[in-house]
Order: sequence, then structure tokens, then C-alpha cells
Amino acid sequence: MAMETTGCAVVGGGPAGMMLGLLLARAGVRVTVLEKHADFLRDFRGDTVHPSTIRLMDELGLGQEFRKLPQSRLKSVVFPVPDGPPVTMGDFDSLRPPYNYVAMMPQWDFLNFLAAAAAEEPGFTLLMNHTATGLVRDGGRVRGVRLRGPDGAQAELLADVVVATDGRHSALRSAAGLAPKEFPVPFDAWWFRLPRHSAEAGEVAGLVPAFGPGEALVALTRNDYYQMGYLAPKGTDARIRAEGVEGFRRRIAALRPDLADRVDAIHSLDELHWLDVRLDRLRSWHINGLLCIGDAAHAMSPAGGVGINLAIQDAVAASELLAPALLRGRVTTADLEAVERRRRPPTVIVQTAQRLMHRAVFGPIMTGKRTKIPVAVLFLARHVPAVRRIIPRFIAFGPRPEHAPAFARRAEARPQPQS
Repeated sequence: MAMETTGCAVVGGGPAGMMLGLLLARAGVRVTVLEKHADFLRDFRGDTVHPSTIRLMDELGLGQEFRKLPQSRLKSVVFPVPDGPPVTMGDFDSLRPPYNYVAMMPQWDFLNFLAAAAAEEPGFTLLMNHTATGLVRDGGRVRGVRLRGPDGAQAELLADVVVATDGRHSALRSAAGLAPKEFPVPFDAWWFRLPRHSAEAGEVAGLVPAFGPGEALVALTRNDYYQMGYLAPKGTDARIRAEGVEGFRRRIAALRPDLADRVDAIHSLDELHWLDVRLDRLRSWHINGLLCIGDAAHAMSPAGGVGINLAIQDAVAASELLAPALLRGRVTTADLEAVERRRRPPTVIVQTAQRLMHRAVFGPIMTGKRTKIPVAVLFLARHVPAVRRIIPRFIAFGPRPEHAPAFARRAEARPQPQS
């Protein structure tokens, strides 16, 4: 069995894993990121890049190039009200420029961008199509990961520390015996696309929700399509699929009559991407030699779209706290505990807010008790200015935003004057 060594083995090439790899490499740490897929091209992943992450791009000297990526800007979240004017729940324009919008972009573009930036660092290695299959242990400590390469060959990657960023179904946290505390979630989500005509009005990146008894629909406006998210009570996937594609088309047309002319674009229910929505948090994020961050440590609800950016902030804190120990060649349990201690409070705050949203908004809608936003929520959004300021800032930056460590900062490359 082949054996390699690295300073930090990062398992999972999502936003948290790629960001951690980039930051540690800039600190001079040898870091290897394992990604089980051959590329990043998977549709219907979260594609919101919040102001906290855009600011981080600027601090890393990547802001100009980041803004050149294909993207649109979400300036506000507006909820339609059947018996009155729409209500703005979050107006990002109220934030200080240039961090007064949410960038909407395909996640694969963002991940490829981070990978390219990290590849410029001599200590960074990205192994695509490499699957972590287990942990290497020695004397009660995790010493690395077992992996399977693209040709099926087994190997071991030894490391001073292993960081699991392999998502809500983390294989490594299971291998480590780390069990999450789960919180009830009233809905699952089914993602799909509908075509958008070029002449149609509506801000690109706009978000339009619609509610019905026991269901809801979210439409994210893109240049030439709508990314649709259908929400229904948890556990109803089999029933929805049993109704067939015609039944599903009727559901969508009833929720959005203005889009009924294109539901035939849903050719098969195989086009639906089902998301088993979870909300959980590990009781402990680490064991000796292994740390979990991002969704591997705390699966987030899509409510508020904050999961990606919270995971990236985990990665920033982990890089700052672990880099000195990795450069010394010895990472202790106390170092891993420091990361958890710093990131657990903001995680708890965000998850508590999501649980309140589930209870006050999504729960009653999924049970058919309500088909619109609660009156009290609408009143606060309309008449209490502080609420209109707090909500966008909470979504944009979270309760504890992180800044790039000094070792990772770079000045923006300035355009060269033409001769």
C-alpha cells in the first residue's frame, strides 16, 4: 500500500475545504485536499457568497479577480403579500459598500477559483477523484486517512492533523465515532430549473417565495433560467414521486401561475434534486488528531442561505489557530479545542435563529395551518427600522465574522500602466 505524508490532510473539496487549503498553504504549511469527485460540476449546490466572504476575498488580494467571475447581485429579499404591497425582509443596500450585496454564482466557479489561487502556493496539493475510506490510527491518535485513488488503488496519507470538511454525511466523523445532536426540521427541498424568457422582468438574483397549504416554492432568478426550490413536509419524497411528473407540474403551476406556461420543461422527476434537509451539531467537533468543521460539524438548514459562509468562517478560524502548531509539527488536542471553542458560539446562534424560523414560519406552513408569513413578522419588517437593519447584517456577516489571518493577506495586483 502506497504511503504519503503531509502537514494537514483536508478531506472534502467544498468551500470550507478549499478555503482551509488555500489559507494553510499561504502560511507555509504542506496541505493536501482530497476531493472524491473528478470535478466540481454538481448542480443545485448552494451558490450564495455573502459579504463576509466577499470581504475575505479582498483581504486575500483576490477581490478583483473574484468580481470578474460570472455572478449576479442579490440586493434584497422581498416577500409578496396577497393583500398588500410586498415586504422587504432584508435590504442589503442598507449595508456599507462595497459589501452590500450577496453574490450569486455557480459554486463550481467559486471552487475552481479557490483551487487556482491555492495552486500558486508551493505547499498545496489537490487530489481530485480521491475518496477517504477510513482513518489511520496509532496509539489513540488519528495519524492520517486511508484513501482510494481514481484507479481503485488503496493508499494512506499520513498527516499531523486531519480536518474533515466532507459535509453533512461526513464519512470521517462517522469513522471517528462522533455523533451529532439532531434538531427537528419540518421540510425537505427539491431543486430543479425552469426556463426564463429574455424579455421577462425581474432582477437577476432576485428571490421570490410563494406559499400554499403544506408547501412552498422559492424562485431564484438567473440570466436565462429560474432555479426553483420546492419545499414540502419531510418524508414526502416517495408520495411526490408516486404522483408522477404531471402531478408535480400541477403543484408548481398552482403555486406560481405565472410560470405555468413552462412546467412542461420538467420532463421527468429524475430531474428533481432532493435535499434531505438536516439541522444538527456535533457534541464534540474533534478527537485527538482529527477536527470537523463546516457541515461535517454542523449541518445547516437552507433557511437564510448561510451554511456556506459559516463553513468558510470555520475554515478561516481553523487556519489561524492551527497554522502555528502545524509549522511546529505538533498539533495538540488543545489546538483543536480552541477552534471549536471559537466557532461553536456563532454556530449555536445561527442554528437557534433557524430553529425559530422553522417553528414560526415553515412548521405552520408545512402542516397547512398557515399559507403566508406571520402577521407579527410582517409588522416588524414594515414598521421597526432596527429589524430592517439587523436582519441583513445578520445574514451578510453572521454573529462572529472572521478576517483573513495576517499570513494569508496579499495586496491586490494593480493594473500595469501601458507604455
